[in-house]
Amino acid sequence: MDRDELRARYRHLVKTELPSLGVAGRWVVVKDHCFGRILLDHAVGACWYDVLDRRRSPAFDQLDDEQLTSAVEMADQIVREGDPLLRRLNTQSLVWRGKVRQP
Repeated sequence: MDRDELRARYRHLVKTELPSLGVAGRWVVVKDHCFGRILLDHAVGACWYDVLDRRRSPAFDQLDDEQLTSAVEMADQIVREGDPLLRRLNTQSLVWRGKVRQP
């Protein structure tokens, strides 16, 4: 996929597909901004707003091609694996943010 296709796929996954699956499957996360947080955090390996400029929107446009590809691949993996994977990714995201202790 080229960058425009990756951007479109990311946006669709975060805004539509993942929230819909989350609600239907009663996943730990169902809100689009939470999926975005998790994917951005994992793409940069830290709390995303410690790495990216939180004033520039959308934040995913600041990802380089490798990071954006990784975020899309991770979202596709969440689609396939569902809540068990999402729980692990969410916990790590919250650890990076100081919201929970390392399990």
